[in-house]
Amino acid sequence: MEKRGFRVVNMRHFLVVVLLLWSSLVAAEIYPPLRESHDPELQAQLEKTIAKLGMRSAIKKKTLAVALVDVTDPSDPHMASVNGNAMLYAASLPKIAILLGVCQRAADGEIKLDKKTLAQLNQMIRHSSNASATAMLNKAGKRYLAKLLQSPRYRLYDRKYNGGLWVGKEYSKRGSWRRDPLHNLSHGATAIQVARYLYLMETGRLVSPSYSHLMKGIMGNPAIHHKFVKGLRARPGSKIFRKSGSWRKWHADSAIVERDGRTYIAVALAADSRGGRWLPKLIVGMDDIIFARKPVPSMAALKK
Repeated sequence: MEKRGFRVVNMRHFLVVVLLLWSSLVAAEIYPPLRESHDPELQAQLEKTIAKLGMRSAIKKKTLAVALVDVTDPSDPHMASVNGNAMLYAASLPKIAILLGVCQRAADGEIKLDKKTLAQLNQMIRHSSNASATAMLNKAGKRYLAKLLQSPRYRLYDRKYNGGLWVGKEYSKRGSWRRDPLHNLSHGATAIQVARYLYLMETGRLVSPSYSHLMKGIMGNPAIHHKFVKGLRARPGSKIFRKSGSWRKWHADSAIVERDGRTYIAVALAADSRGGRWLPKLIVGMDDIIFARKPVPSMAALKK
């Protein structure tokens, strides 16, 4: 009986693995890699907008990094970026990596998403609570998270592309446990890697479709109304799913924005004391770019 039970368990495990691999292959066919979705027209519009806003010198100095992705049709994304692979200190923005770590461990049955944990995740993202972020980082495990971010599945920190999302320090007065290998940053990000994170979440590929939905919900209804949220007050009706960060001269924001049938991803990282004033203007400029674009027929519609 024990052998039979052992075989049943192993068969179930085998079927789960096969199902996950099959789902990954299907998703790979549906959703192209974001880095292969560069749109020259969108790129020109983004660069023109940045220049018009007087931020060209910041781009040249690499003190500003921006990514914009039209995901109105998620199977046919259109991306533009400036300094997209430049890794900058991102303050609280990398708390989204902690959110991924906790949800991945929960999906793997290693921790439970009880009411207290969910409340702390909400505090960490919506209110940017440092105490909750530190508690959740330790719940996920620092080494576990570093390994997950570099894993072949996600590659959200990738040496090939100058790094990406990194959490090498608690959000407390305690020192760093491990700064990122390439830039020695405690909390870092690149614009493209953050955009990839949001695209994976939008398409149900962070952990699983149900966990991606949960994570996006946690990023909704932001409690801090600055940067992108402040700028989008000029665009009533916008639904914003975001995480920002601020510390001294460093300012960062990232969001999925939905309005009037359009969906886009916007990311901006600034290493300048003026960054807090730049980002509200940038999001309005990026919003204008998206809504000036001609509606693109979906891939499904083209196949009919």
